[in-house]
Amino acid sequence: MTDARTTPLRIYNTLTRRKEPFETIEPGVVRMYVCGVTVYDRAHIGHAMSAIVFDVIRRYLEHRGLTVRHAQNFTDVEDKIIARAHQIGITPEELTEGLISDWLTETKALNILPATVYPRATEEIGPIVAMIEGLVERGFAYQVDGDVYFRVRAFADYGKLSHRALDDLLAGARVEVDDRKQDPLDFALWKAAKPGEPSWTSPWSGGRPGWHIECSAMCTTHLGGEVDIHGGGADLIFPHHENEIAQSEAYLGREPFARYWVHNGLLRLGGEKMSKSLGNLVPMKELVDRDLGAAFRLMVLQSHYRAPLTYTEEGLLATERGLDRLRAAAAGEPVPLPPDAAEPVSDLRALVADVEARFHAAMADDFDTPIAVAALFDLGRAINRARSEATPEDATESARVKLIELAAVLGLSLEETGSQPAGGAEPFIDLLVHVRNELRSARQWTLADMIRDELAERGIVIEDGPTRTTWTRRKT
Repeated sequence: MTDARTTPLRIYNTLTRRKEPFETIEPGVVRMYVCGVTVYDRAHIGHAMSAIVFDVIRRYLEHRGLTVRHAQNFTDVEDKIIARAHQIGITPEELTEGLISDWLTETKALNILPATVYPRATEEIGPIVAMIEGLVERGFAYQVDGDVYFRVRAFADYGKLSHRALDDLLAGARVEVDDRKQDPLDFALWKAAKPGEPSWTSPWSGGRPGWHIECSAMCTTHLGGEVDIHGGGADLIFPHHENEIAQSEAYLGREPFARYWVHNGLLRLGGEKMSKSLGNLVPMKELVDRDLGAAFRLMVLQSHYRAPLTYTEEGLLATERGLDRLRAAAAGEPVPLPPDAAEPVSDLRALVADVEARFHAAMADDFDTPIAVAALFDLGRAINRARSEATPEDATESARVKLIELAAVLGLSLEETGSQPAGGAEPFIDLLVHVRNELRSARQWTLADMIRDELAERGIVIEDGPTRTTWTRRKT
């Protein structure tokens, strides 16, 4: 059988725009920092997609025998947090504590491994202030009226991650207008607090850190200042990650701050961008309540992590049916074969070895999960065919165990199907919701309401949004 450790691993680096052999700073240890959420509202499936991508990367690295020190931050002080807390009449601390608790609960339900450490901006003020002081002393930052800004043009390599010249960045970027700044591209490291805002003591003012500096300070505190993998969504390349490089390398006096910059593609809903203004955000909680977390993970895996992913309800349910086929193969259940099924498997053991080799070759080539997942489906189909052909039990059992093992590397648990059995009530509920929508379109309100009420009696809650109808199970 293939040993994952013998297959050289290559990772695409956004900084160099090419795949590179993966070599760690510390032998046998991976320092991985992934930008987390700003906790001002409920997490959505775009956040879930990114979390799954880096969960799979971590799982595969650990499968290769590496130790992964995974840090993922929570931005728990920021303008949006302050505004949202004021809007709903609670303190920023109450808002962030609740949302962080929700994140940990929901990611656990989605089978996302917990990070090694979850630093919070409000708990890192000391290291943040120390880093800003160092940047001021080195001439990379300056203070104005209690605010501190990073002097972008003092860092010669600014723009190397986004591969754009400074003048191009200035022309194409939305920059914060502030006449006090020496240059429009300069960004805030420290913000003086306005009346009523949370604040901490610093040499410049009572205030709070800017968004970018927290990640640099956390990498210094928790991962030794230099990291092997720095990850996040492609929307963070500029300005967030560009600014992280500038302030970190200016402070450390050396480069690179991160060896490999890894960015996942973004998620779109039915071809359009998710947006609060459009009202089309799908909460992560919805996946959990509908027991579709594993199906969503498989949907993410069937697209390369660097590519954009289009989410549709129909696509998710189709993926759930595909997952059911894998679960059936793993469970040892006989599955009826269609008349046009592929040719019988002549040597199941040889196929297992081939699938394992293809799986590891794909994963070692920049975590190419679509090819790895296709290999799993090939093995699942072969297992089902072998059962129908009365293949010797030991060969079938060996293939079944390998299917479960390789799926687990991707975080897919084929032995557990959640609170509902595979092939359970979900397709029928989806059908009833679809019928109800058709009745509503035909203005058959009485019949539509009858479906809604009957489902409600069975613990199914229907919610009609501006662009789609969703359902969840009522918690008892």
